[in-house]
Amino acid sequence: MNQYFRLRVALLGGLLGLLTACDPNRVFEQNIDFPQYSWDVQQKPAFTFAIEDTAARYDIYFNVRHASAYGYYNLYVKHSLTGPKGAVGPPLLHQMLLMDPKTGEPKGSGTGDIYDMQLLALPRQRFATPGNYTLTLEQYMRQAQLPGLMAVGIRVARHEAGKK
Repeated sequence: MNQYFRLRVALLGGLLGLLTACDPNRVFEQNIDFPQYSWDVQQKPAFTFAIEDTAARYDIYFNVRHASAYGYYNLYVKHSLTGPKGAVGPPLLHQMLLMDPKTGEPKGSGTGDIYDMQLLALPRQRFATPGNYTLTLEQYMRQAQLPGLMAVGIRVARHEAGKK
């Protein structure tokens, strides 16, 4: 990838970081960039976050950054969640629609040919035990390499009352 493209990615990432820095509900957010902007099936990004308030409910989002050159309109991702006492529920498969299946228009926000999308994956999640939790993502497509996927991440936020 050329230097101009990398600079645009860095600037867009910095801008998004500034925009989300002021969110009082956010407990954790981290994104992991893929080398060569391609998600290999062997890469299983893991995100560890601390939960202190077990009475609260949390919304967990998946973040995806992709180029318009990504070859599919969707992305299947399987997640597993472990906590201080082991697995928290079974692994679940999620389908993310990154582009409109009919028009091919990218969903999410972006500039040029780079787009960011956030999907509410686990709404109103409750954690029974305080401590560290690890959410692991795994691409579940039928292709070992997914060129055009630049980064994935998660966001954990306190659920706002009255919000579905």
